Amino acid sequence: MRIKSYLCPPVLFDNDNFMAEDPYLHKLDVRGIKPTAIRLLILRTMMDTNRALSQHDMEEILQTVDKSTIFRTITLFLEHHLIHEIDDGSGALKYAVCSDDCTCSVSEQHVHLYCENCHRAFCFRQQSVPVVEAPEGFVLLGVNYVLKGLCPACAAKAGES
Repeated sequence: MRIKSYLCPPVLFDNDNFMAEDPYLHKLDVRGIKPTAIRLLILRTMMDTNRALSQHDMEEILQTVDKSTIFRTITLFLEHHLIHEIDDGSGALKYAVCSDDCTCSVSEQHVHLYCENCHRAFCFRQQSVPVVEAPEGFVLLGVNYVLKGLCPACAAKAGES
């Protein structure tokens, strides 16, 4: 049990129930990452945005957070497979939050779409990357499968939908 107070009388929380009710704390807990205010802020920003974000995107959204802190947090999240990176060909890596059971293995990779109009990257989590058999002696460590086109909002504006 722990006590949580916001200038009110102390309230007791059961850790298991508290983690289940807060998706951000739960995500960090599943990956064995100690929750800090900055980590929670960055994770919440990533989860609340309906697209993959670059480090620059996060710096623009979180202007009060130091750039090196954002970089270190992204690195930590990558090391613990909390997020995955997307090379969409734009020149800036994008990052998206993984599902709780993801290990970021080659077999779990999914397709992404890069919108050529608004320059955002989207995860198509339900569409797995096609399996490629590497020749003998090669070890596949990652796959990058990016579709290029228009997102629904840009397609509607262009009259393409």
